[in-house]
Amino acid sequence: MCDKNLLKDPSKRNLLKYSAGAAAFTAFGSLPTLSYAASLTKEARDKMTPDQVITSLAEGNKRFISNKRMEHDYIAQKKTSQHGQYPSSVILSCIDSRVPAEIVLDAGIGDMFNSRVAGNVSNADILGSMEFACAVAGAKVVLVLGHTKCGAVQGAIAKVKMGNLTTLLNKIEPSIAKTKFKGERKAENYDFVDAVAKTNVEMTIQEIRKNSETLAKLEKEGKIKIVGAMYNISNGKVDFFN
Repeated sequence: MCDKNLLKDPSKRNLLKYSAGAAAFTAFGSLPTLSYAASLTKEARDKMTPDQVITSLAEGNKRFISNKRMEHDYIAQKKTSQHGQYPSSVILSCIDSRVPAEIVLDAGIGDMFNSRVAGNVSNADILGSMEFACAVAGAKVVLVLGHTKCGAVQGAIAKVKMGNLTTLLNKIEPSIAKTKFKGERKAENYDFVDAVAKTNVEMTIQEIRKNSETLAKLEKEGKIKIVGAMYNISNGKVDFFN
């Protein structure tokens, strides 16, 4: 565990930010962990493997669930990131107000790129953003984050038609047919909605690999990982999967 006196010393808090290999300064053994103050540095980020990034995201969610979140000094993080940013991940999540990725994964300023769109679907603009995040800025993980009780998924199941929303929901529709489910396949059945939401994450990952040669190449080379996860609206838990 961290030395409490060390944490109280503002001059030393910066050392805690994703300090890979500095076990004396970590709350989870030798794994990189989040600190109170400084934003993630290029040196620290580059030392992390994609698996370590995923582990740090999972540990952040554990802190969120247990209500033991890091006391982020956002002003300090703002100052330390003003001349450069070195996020370790890029998140594609839903616009749902109950799923703010930085909060549910206990991240700070400069930790992650975040794209949000209803139903966490991909398009050319989002793919371009992800390519920038990974190929240019050096992020190690692409995370597609879906969630339970998703209104966009529910709307797709109900075949809602409304302006531009219709086009967006059409992107989710293939996941409905692909979902294996023995119960009632209706929008009112949240078990079915959740099953389709997970399928939608899986299919979005497939679309990312299919439509972005850049990201697919980086993944084959082992430089990044593209993974999925589901956030449970009820208990706050994020379940990761490949």
